[in-house]
Amino acid sequence: MKLPPCAAAPVAAVLLACLTGVSGTSAAQAADAAALPSVDMEATVKAAQIDPRRSDDTLTPGAKAGVLLVERALRDRHLLDAKWVDGYFGTTTVAALAKFQRSLGFTGLAANGLPGKVSLTRLGAGRFTVTHVIGPGPRVSVGGAVVDTRTQSMLVEAKRLLGRDLVLLQGSYNRGGDPTSAGTHDGGGVVDISVKGMDSATRTAVVRALRRVGFAAWLRNPDQDDWPWHIHAAAINDTDLSSQAQHQIGDYYLGLNGLAGRGPDDGPKVTIRTWEEYQGR
Repeated sequence: MKLPPCAAAPVAAVLLACLTGVSGTSAAQAADAAALPSVDMEATVKAAQIDPRRSDDTLTPGAKAGVLLVERALRDRHLLDAKWVDGYFGTTTVAALAKFQRSLGFTGLAANGLPGKVSLTRLGAGRFTVTHVIGPGPRVSVGGAVVDTRTQSMLVEAKRLLGRDLVLLQGSYNRGGDPTSAGTHDGGGVVDISVKGMDSATRTAVVRALRRVGFAAWLRNPDQDDWPWHIHAAAINDTDLSSQAQHQIGDYYLGLNGLAGRGPDDGPKVTIRTWEEYQGR
């Protein structure tokens, strides 16, 4: 006998409960969630960093489906005009998501327009699930500088690749710190590294290792930002990034040097990967 749809769903839940050992209600909820489309958080965060810096409407590879789901949810909340529902996570979409984050009571870095785990999940309630979840983790001290644990893990791996220690001149969450940093260190994921005692080849090797593990990294000289020679590194896809650091990462993907003049990238060429991509996730 063929069951009508209204009866088939409870039966499916009971069968799922028998197979999984969970309650019928939980099984039904799991079935409902499985039926929803998903947003790849890693790809969506990446698009939110790159797309606002593009001079055209090229879409970030692998992000279109998730971005469209986010934009449709924002549109249905009357936070984004329908004409911007295009799979392109530009400045208008960033601003709309920041407004949604503020509506949840978030402020500061939690309302920076990058899709965070909580805001993305709340936006997608009943509409989509969130996969490949990422987050900066708690704040810790590394050599007296504050960073988040994701950044700490990336630095540890870069040190392993190099076989040498790295000394931080400046960490993250340094709002109101050195004005020459132009706000890039106000949020998470950003560090400045000393090059004291390094020759030219070693400096390049350090930048290359940082890039390999998921940083947008450059060797800076005093003519560029009024600091002594150092390496500036911003962790791609850190959801605590300041808006200035977001722009640097977008420019890095576009082959630029992360400075206000948006000159060509002057660092060693590597395959650009996030920390999660480096780990093979």
